[in-house]
Amino acid sequence: MASLSDIGKNVTIKYDGRIYKIVDYQHVKPGKGAAFARAKLKNVETGQIVEDTLRDNDKFDLIRLERRKYQCLYPENGTYWFMDVDNYEQITVDLKVMGDKAKWLKENMECDLLYAEGKIVDAELPLFVELKVLETAPGYKGDTATAGTKPAIVEGGVKITVPLFINPGDMVRIDTRTDEYMERISK
Repeated sequence: MASLSDIGKNVTIKYDGRIYKIVDYQHVKPGKGAAFARAKLKNVETGQIVEDTLRDNDKFDLIRLERRKYQCLYPENGTYWFMDVDNYEQITVDLKVMGDKAKWLKENMECDLLYAEGKIVDAELPLFVELKVLETAPGYKGDTATAGTKPAIVEGGVKITVPLFINPGDMVRIDTRTDEYMERISK
């Protein structure tokens, strides 16, 4: 059993008989009374996010996550097909498990799938992905007096903000944690 001081953001716990991943966590120590935490908990089975106040006397079971390397094969009807890189076994992962990260998945991309009690609860993508810019307004000579930006659509249909000098067809590196443009990849 773990207490309030043992948990934090991105920790997986068993609470009220369900497995949750702590998405957001704020520890509060008031002037009077016991400490508590405001937390957003993501139910790993349903994908539902709930907000709860966790008290100092609440007890949690910390869930140990097992990490396995997989290769993304393709999306199909709200699921993603992955192949275990060690034994070539193929599995499907529901879009709810992937969450917002699914927008960065590309065919043949390797990522880690995290298991808790035999169920896939999360995925860890590479920190950076390299994608081709499909659509953006053209950059004009002389538009670089200030560090201006413009919207762009990259592979997978994701809309990001890029500098003015980026053109359609350019390859860009994107940080998957912040969804931000990092740099243009030389051709």
